[in-house]
Amino acid sequence: MTSPLTTTGSEERWTPRLWGTLLVLCAAMFLDALDVSMVGVALPSIGADLGLSTATLQWVVSGYILGYGGLLLLGGRAADLLGRRQVFLVALGVFAVASLLGGLVDSGPLLIASRFVKGLSAAFTAPAGLSIITTTFAEGPLRNRALSIYTTCGATGYSMGLVFSGLLTEASWRLTMLLPAPIALIALLAGLKLLPRSPRERGTGGYDVPGAVLGTASMLLLVFTVVQAPEAGWASARTVLSFVAVVALLVAFVAVERRSPSPLIRLGVLRSGPQVRAQLGALTFLGSYIGFQFLVTLYMQDLLGWSALHTALAFLPAGALVALSATKVGAVIDRFGTPRLIVLGFALMVIGYLLFLRIDLDPVYAAVILPTMLLVGAAFALTFPSLNVQATNGVDEHEQGMVSGLLNTSVQVGGALFLAVVTAVMTANAPEGPASPQAVLDGYRPGLVVVTAIAVAGLLITATGLRRRRTPRSVVVAKSTPAEAERVPVRD
Repeated sequence: MTSPLTTTGSEERWTPRLWGTLLVLCAAMFLDALDVSMVGVALPSIGADLGLSTATLQWVVSGYILGYGGLLLLGGRAADLLGRRQVFLVALGVFAVASLLGGLVDSGPLLIASRFVKGLSAAFTAPAGLSIITTTFAEGPLRNRALSIYTTCGATGYSMGLVFSGLLTEASWRLTMLLPAPIALIALLAGLKLLPRSPRERGTGGYDVPGAVLGTASMLLLVFTVVQAPEAGWASARTVLSFVAVVALLVAFVAVERRSPSPLIRLGVLRSGPQVRAQLGALTFLGSYIGFQFLVTLYMQDLLGWSALHTALAFLPAGALVALSATKVGAVIDRFGTPRLIVLGFALMVIGYLLFLRIDLDPVYAAVILPTMLLVGAAFALTFPSLNVQATNGVDEHEQGMVSGLLNTSVQVGGALFLAVVTAVMTANAPEGPASPQAVLDGYRPGLVVVTAIAVAGLLITATGLRRRRTPRSVVVAKSTPAEAERVPVRD
């Protein structure tokens, strides 16, 4: 079934309703990123007001990650099976209610519970929103432009969340929890009128309940294990056994998916080189940045003594660059293709991280910090939209939700996994007892080296897509069943 909003590749102008559809979807992406960044800055105030220990306080962040990263695969498949519009709107409504409750609760467990529910709802809005775009905008220049605007809204939301949190926390941390509620409500009302209806997938294979249970359980346990590993110890029996259980669940999941007539993830889609590079690129790109942002925030606030607002403004150039480039990146993707832009973006990010290794206890912002922020912003502007385009191109309409969920899972798992690794490296190199500021800074540097190494790994992986760049070649794209998978020439 074709949406009435679908446009042809020859059309250059978008109708007001098409713009409205995209803005509704961008609002949800903006809210996801806004919520994550605002909470990070508000954590000290939350802990002081509710009397939460540091161990309990980290679950305000981890609870969201657990709900989001653990249920993305199920969210993507649900969008295909139940209808993208329906799933998106219901989940957005749940997000608004959870935001309201999060700003009104008076205990740590209730706040953590509201955060988990928000993460759960985002696990459904993110893949549903992305698949609405890929099924509403025709593959090619129109979709590339839409995806570039959509994905840069996430980076913009993250940067603006830092600024808003710095301002709102001065009055009350509860305002940082409440702010997303009215925005989500407005987007929900607009979405009821503007979003195109999509048919539910009709087939005889059922809903793959075993695959949904195993996939969700494995992602939840993986994220939980990674979040808890620094505290429990990476070599502790609990951590090792948890990772063994994750592997066992994933093996069982793969076995079920191979035999299911209607799999949660059709494994044949991963035979495509561009698809695998997009997933691994998302894993390493966001993983390195989340670790970098964590380190830089500690450096600025704990060592330099900057305020939350001052720190937020230091990050702002990166977000501003991404926002300003939002409407232009699609044309750049059309001209140069996704592999080149992804590799260029990774290269810029690596250079930015290397420049940041020059930091000291009295940095000149314009000479040391600003160049890194601009390079990271340029990397985001080029790489993140390109990863989304590469992951969704050549995939059948009825499997767009599945691929979108898989890509968002790579993003969330990469962020949780590599943040835990960076935190463990920092902890291992932290000086014991009272230490000089220089000793603390020296303890941060190994973490920055790890962040850079993660980005270099992403660069090397994605650079393999540049081989035989001028020769069209065949890749496996998603079809309704593995037996129907065929090879078609696409631009890698």
